[in-house]
Amino acid sequence: MKPLKTIKDPEAFQLLADETRRKIVFLLRVKEMTVSQIAAELNVTPQAVYHHIKKLLKADMVEVTREERVDHLIESYYRTTAETFNCSVGKTSHGAKAIKEQIPIALKALKTLGFKVEYDDKAISQLVDIQIGLEECCKSGDFEDKISELDDVDFLTKQMVLEYAEILSMCDKDFAKQQELKKRFRELLCSLVKE
Repeated sequence: MKPLKTIKDPEAFQLLADETRRKIVFLLRVKEMTVSQIAAELNVTPQAVYHHIKKLLKADMVEVTREERVDHLIESYYRTTAETFNCSVGKTSHGAKAIKEQIPIALKALKTLGFKVEYDDKAISQLVDIQIGLEECCKSGDFEDKISELDDVDFLTKQMVLEYAEILSMCDKDFAKQQELKKRFRELLCSLVKE
Protein backbone atom coordinates (compact mmCIF):
# COMPACT_ATOMS: atom_id res chain seq x y z
CA MET A 1 0.00 0.00 0.00
CA LYS A 2 1.35 3.41 -1.00
CA PRO A 3 1.29 6.22 1.55
CA LEU A 4 -0.39 8.62 -0.90
CA LYS A 5 -2.11 8.27 -4.25
CA THR A 6 -3.32 11.13 -6.43
CA ILE A 7 -6.58 10.57 -8.25
CA LYS A 8 -7.08 12.79 -11.28
CA ASP A 9 -10.12 11.17 -12.86
CA PRO A 10 -13.20 13.13 -11.63
CA GLU A 11 -15.38 10.05 -12.09
CA ALA A 12 -13.05 8.06 -9.82
CA PHE A 13 -13.00 10.52 -6.95
CA GLN A 14 -16.72 11.09 -7.33
CA LEU A 15 -17.03 7.54 -6.04
CA LEU A 16 -16.08 8.87 -2.61
CA ALA A 17 -19.22 11.00 -2.55
CA ASP A 18 -21.08 7.83 -1.56
CA GLU A 19 -21.06 7.31 2.21
CA THR A 20 -20.93 3.50 1.99
CA ARG A 21 -17.88 3.60 -0.30
CA ARG A 22 -16.16 6.07 2.04
CA LYS A 23 -16.78 3.66 4.92
CA ILE A 24 -15.43 0.75 2.87
CA VAL A 25 -12.28 2.72 2.01
CA PHE A 26 -11.88 3.68 5.67
CA LEU A 27 -12.12 0.04 6.77
CA LEU A 28 -9.76 -1.21 4.06
CA ARG A 29 -7.13 1.37 4.97
CA VAL A 30 -6.85 -0.27 8.38
CA LYS A 31 -6.77 -3.93 7.36
CA GLU A 32 -7.56 -6.30 4.53
CA MET A 33 -11.07 -7.70 4.61
CA THR A 34 -13.43 -9.91 2.61
CA VAL A 35 -16.77 -8.76 1.22
CA SER A 36 -18.54 -10.75 3.97
CA GLN A 37 -16.46 -9.11 6.70
CA ILE A 38 -17.12 -5.64 5.31
CA ALA A 39 -20.85 -6.39 5.01
CA ALA A 40 -21.00 -7.56 8.64
CA GLU A 41 -19.09 -4.48 9.82
CA LEU A 42 -21.33 -2.05 7.91
CA ASN A 43 -24.55 -4.00 8.47
CA VAL A 44 -25.36 -4.19 4.74
CA THR A 45 -25.74 -7.10 2.33
CA PRO A 46 -22.66 -8.72 0.76
CA GLN A 47 -24.21 -8.00 -2.64
CA ALA A 48 -24.26 -4.26 -1.89
CA VAL A 49 -20.64 -4.36 -0.72
CA TYR A 50 -19.56 -6.29 -3.79
CA HIS A 51 -21.25 -3.69 -6.02
CA HIS A 52 -19.20 -0.93 -4.34
CA ILE A 53 -15.99 -3.00 -4.34
CA LYS A 54 -16.27 -3.52 -8.12
CA LYS A 55 -16.42 0.25 -8.66
CA LEU A 56 -13.49 0.88 -6.30
CA LEU A 57 -11.45 -1.84 -8.04
CA LYS A 58 -12.11 -0.27 -11.42
CA ALA A 59 -10.97 3.13 -10.08
CA ASP A 60 -7.81 1.50 -8.67
CA MET A 61 -8.63 2.61 -5.15
CA VAL A 62 -8.96 -0.96 -3.88
CA GLU A 63 -7.00 -4.10 -4.77
CA VAL A 64 -7.14 -7.82 -4.10
CA THR A 65 -4.35 -8.71 -1.69
CA ARG A 66 -4.90 -12.46 -1.50
CA GLU A 67 -7.39 -15.21 -2.12
CA GLU A 68 -8.23 -18.15 0.12
CA ARG A 69 -10.17 -21.30 -0.61
CA VAL A 70 -13.05 -21.77 1.84
CA ASP A 71 -14.71 -25.13 1.14
CA HIS A 72 -15.55 -24.96 -2.54
CA LEU A 73 -15.44 -21.15 -2.78
CA ILE A 74 -12.52 -18.77 -3.25
CA GLU A 75 -12.72 -15.75 -0.98
CA SER A 76 -10.87 -12.55 -1.94
CA TYR A 77 -9.33 -10.16 0.57
CA TYR A 78 -9.28 -6.47 -0.31
CA ARG A 79 -7.42 -3.39 0.87
CA THR A 80 -6.97 0.16 -0.38
CA THR A 81 -4.18 0.90 -2.83
CA ALA A 82 -3.07 3.86 -0.70
CA GLU A 83 -3.31 5.07 2.86
CA THR A 84 -4.38 8.54 1.72
CA PHE A 85 -6.04 9.65 -1.50
CA ASN A 86 -5.46 13.13 -2.91
CA CYS A 87 -8.16 14.15 -5.37
CA SER A 88 -6.72 16.58 -7.91
CA VAL A 89 -8.63 18.33 -10.64
CA GLY A 90 -5.65 20.07 -12.16
CA LYS A 91 -3.75 23.22 -11.41
CA THR A 92 -4.40 24.98 -8.12
CA SER A 93 -3.97 28.56 -9.29
CA HIS A 94 -7.05 30.63 -8.56
CA GLY A 95 -8.95 33.10 -10.65
CA ALA A 96 -9.82 36.58 -9.40
CA LYS A 97 -13.38 35.50 -8.55
CA ALA A 98 -12.22 32.58 -6.38
CA ILE A 99 -9.61 34.71 -4.60
CA LYS A 100 -12.20 37.43 -3.97
CA GLU A 101 -14.47 34.83 -2.35
CA GLN A 102 -11.67 33.24 -0.29
CA ILE A 103 -10.05 36.36 1.18
CA PRO A 104 -13.07 37.44 3.32
CA ILE A 105 -13.37 33.85 4.57
CA ALA A 106 -9.69 33.85 5.50
CA LEU A 107 -10.00 37.24 7.23
CA LYS A 108 -13.02 35.99 9.18
CA ALA A 109 -11.02 32.91 10.21
CA LEU A 110 -8.28 35.21 11.51
CA LYS A 111 -10.90 36.80 13.78
CA THR A 112 -11.74 33.33 15.10
CA LEU A 113 -8.04 32.90 15.93
CA GLY A 114 -8.16 36.09 18.02
CA PHE A 115 -6.84 38.68 15.55
CA LYS A 116 -8.82 41.93 15.65
CA VAL A 117 -9.12 42.30 11.90
CA GLU A 118 -11.28 45.09 10.46
CA TYR A 119 -11.73 45.29 6.71
CA ASP A 120 -13.93 46.69 3.99
CA ASP A 121 -14.46 46.08 0.28
CA LYS A 122 -11.54 48.37 -0.60
CA ALA A 123 -9.11 46.36 1.58
CA ILE A 124 -10.39 43.09 0.14
CA SER A 125 -9.95 44.45 -3.38
CA GLN A 126 -6.35 45.49 -2.62
CA LEU A 127 -5.55 42.07 -1.12
CA VAL A 128 -7.07 40.39 -4.18
CA ASP A 129 -4.95 42.51 -6.53
CA ILE A 130 -1.73 41.66 -4.68
CA GLN A 131 -2.63 37.96 -4.46
CA ILE A 132 -3.33 37.83 -8.21
CA GLY A 133 -0.04 39.64 -8.82
CA LEU A 134 1.78 37.01 -6.77
CA GLU A 135 0.19 34.17 -8.70
CA GLU A 136 0.90 35.75 -12.08
CA CYS A 137 4.47 36.90 -11.55
CA CYS A 138 5.96 34.04 -9.69
CA LYS A 139 4.77 30.80 -11.25
CA SER A 140 7.72 30.13 -13.48
CA GLY A 141 7.48 26.37 -13.92
CA ASP A 142 4.82 23.82 -14.72
CA PHE A 143 5.55 21.47 -11.85
CA GLU A 144 2.16 20.69 -10.32
CA ASP A 145 1.28 17.74 -12.55
CA LYS A 146 4.70 16.13 -12.16
CA ILE A 147 4.73 16.66 -8.39
CA SER A 148 1.21 15.21 -8.03
CA GLU A 149 2.54 11.98 -9.56
CA LEU A 150 5.19 11.51 -6.85
CA ASP A 151 3.61 8.53 -5.09
CA ASP A 152 6.15 8.25 -2.29
CA VAL A 153 5.67 11.85 -1.08
CA ASP A 154 2.82 13.00 1.19
CA PHE A 155 0.61 16.00 0.40
CA LEU A 156 2.34 18.52 2.69
CA THR A 157 5.77 17.55 1.37
CA LYS A 158 4.46 17.94 -2.19
CA GLN A 159 3.48 21.51 -1.30
CA MET A 160 7.04 22.12 -0.08
CA VAL A 161 8.52 20.56 -3.23
CA LEU A 162 6.32 22.84 -5.37
CA GLU A 163 7.44 25.91 -3.43
CA TYR A 164 11.12 24.91 -3.72
CA ALA A 165 10.85 24.16 -7.45
CA GLU A 166 9.24 27.53 -8.09
CA ILE A 167 11.92 29.36 -6.09
CA LEU A 168 14.69 27.53 -7.94
CA SER A 169 13.19 28.28 -11.34
CA MET A 170 12.78 32.04 -10.72
CA CYS A 171 15.25 34.56 -12.03
CA ASP A 172 16.53 37.17 -9.55
CA LYS A 173 14.20 39.84 -10.97
CA ASP A 174 11.10 37.66 -10.45
CA PHE A 175 12.25 36.69 -6.95
CA ALA A 176 12.69 40.38 -6.02
CA LYS A 177 9.24 41.16 -7.43
CA GLN A 178 7.72 38.31 -5.41
CA GLN A 179 9.36 39.58 -2.22
CA GLU A 180 8.09 43.11 -2.87
CA LEU A 181 4.53 41.85 -3.44
CA LYS A 182 4.69 39.74 -0.27
CA LYS A 183 5.93 42.77 1.66
CA ARG A 184 3.01 44.89 0.33
CA PHE A 185 0.57 42.09 1.19
CA ARG A 186 1.95 41.84 4.74
CA GLU A 187 1.84 45.62 5.27
CA LEU A 188 -1.77 45.78 4.08
CA LEU A 189 -2.75 42.79 6.21
CA CYS A 190 -1.04 44.28 9.28
CA SER A 191 -2.88 47.59 8.68
CA LEU A 192 -6.19 45.70 9.05
CA VAL A 193 -5.33 44.47 12.56
CA LYS A 194 -6.61 46.87 15.22
CA GLU A 195 -5.34 46.92 18.78
